[in-house]
Amino acid sequence: MPLKVGDAAPDFELPAVEGERHLKIRLSDFQGKKNVVVSFHPLDWTPTCAAQVPAFDAQREKFASLDAQVVDISVDSIPSKIAWQKKEIGQIHIPMCADFYPHGKVSEQFGILRREQPFPGISERAVFIVDKQGKIAFAKVYPLDQAPNNEELLAALKKLAAPG
Repeated sequence: MPLKVGDAAPDFELPAVEGERHLKIRLSDFQGKKNVVVSFHPLDWTPTCAAQVPAFDAQREKFASLDAQVVDISVDSIPSKIAWQKKEIGQIHIPMCADFYPHGKVSEQFGILRREQPFPGISERAVFIVDKQGKIAFAKVYPLDQAPNNEELLAALKKLAAPG
């Protein structure tokens, strides 16, 4: 069952690439500093994912202006992410994390690792906004063929930034 609004977000540390830079992303590093948009896409090299990730990248400054960091996660490996950027989607400037080993561990912690047919072993397409206190402030699972609506996510972040 996917995590829901009000749940504590599980901490994780994953290898990632941001453009050509290799790094480790730890959710707890943002606690008390930034809200985090944790975006899961099922697989690299698929049409909807090839729209989702560049859309987040194109709007990264809008997210940053609302004190948020976008972090993208899939069960693919770092070499897949590097090749995907070079061959298909272009250089991405948000962290693209590999939930590759142990396979799907973070997807499972967020309650979105698919175990049933069709497509077991991939994550659902989902977005969670984790607030600065480490709680889920927004949670939505999308159909596999539907990219998240960034305007909906920006509106949710504006609510977090609103006083009171």
